[in-house]
Amino acid sequence: MAIRCRLGEIMKERGLSNKEVVELTGVSRNTITSLASSATKRIDYDTLDAICNGLKITPAEFFEYTPDKK
Repeated sequence: MAIRCRLGEIMKERGLSNKEVVELTGVSRNTITSLASSATKRIDYDTLDAICNGLKITPAEFFEYTPDKK
């Protein structure tokens, strides 16, 4: 199973910089950078809530799920 964060794609689609996302969400620059580059393996619920509220997206839009091929 592969679950990945789409923050980097969302930022690119909307033309948003890390700084702008930090301002919209209140989430630290290091966290936004890590999530946008898919360099993290977990996310705190409060962080997910802040990003979803700040960017007006749902968790379903934030994540992408690709089932394992068997």
